[in-house]
Amino acid sequence: MGSKNKLKRFKENETFENVFQPTREEVVGDLFPLKGKWNAEFFKNDNPLVLELGCGKGEYSVGLAERYPNKNFVGIDIKGARFWRGAKTAVETGLHNVAFIRTQIELINHIFAENEVDEIWITFPDPQIKYKRTKHRMTNSEFLQLYKKVLKKDGVVNLKTDSEFMHGYTLGLLHGEGHEVLYANHNVYVNEGSPEEVTAFQTFYEKQYLEVNKAITYIRFKIKE
Repeated sequence: MGSKNKLKRFKENETFENVFQPTREEVVGDLFPLKGKWNAEFFKNDNPLVLELGCGKGEYSVGLAERYPNKNFVGIDIKGARFWRGAKTAVETGLHNVAFIRTQIELINHIFAENEVDEIWITFPDPQIKYKRTKHRMTNSEFLQLYKKVLKKDGVVNLKTDSEFMHGYTLGLLHGEGHEVLYANHNVYVNEGSPEEVTAFQTFYEKQYLEVNKAITYIRFKIKE
């Protein structure tokens, strides 16, 4: 994407009421005004709050929001020029149960309060296969403890990935640490029993994976107390 295009999208993001782009200083200083108040002050309802971490273009957040109007969704990504597409689609189609925030996933406990989140989706994250990149894997022990901070007691995490490595690594870690695996499927479009929200719609890249018969895997789990 050209730099002019990026600047145009950043500028347009500033006009969207469903986009938040706080500075790192604001976030780390716990100055973000919606922390603990997402439902009361932004969505203005008591519906379950669902996060998509590393939301990319926002296709999954928007798809979930369209399909589940009685839930609230927040897509999170550090690249605002990417989720511009999802934010724009939501504005154009009048979707009021989805928002986007430009920040680092490591900072979500500054954006959401303890026990504020009902569910987390991690869709097609970079598997960070090299050992020295383990600390960046979005299902490593440190990240799980971070998610636990914002999740409600019965909150769940969903991992959808095309990476057999990421699927296997996560399953192994969950079992090893004693977390509760609620459901696991190593090929959601071939094996029966996949939850509706896993197969009902595909992202741009997911469609490409499916065209070359790449298996899409899924895990739903709870982080132990």
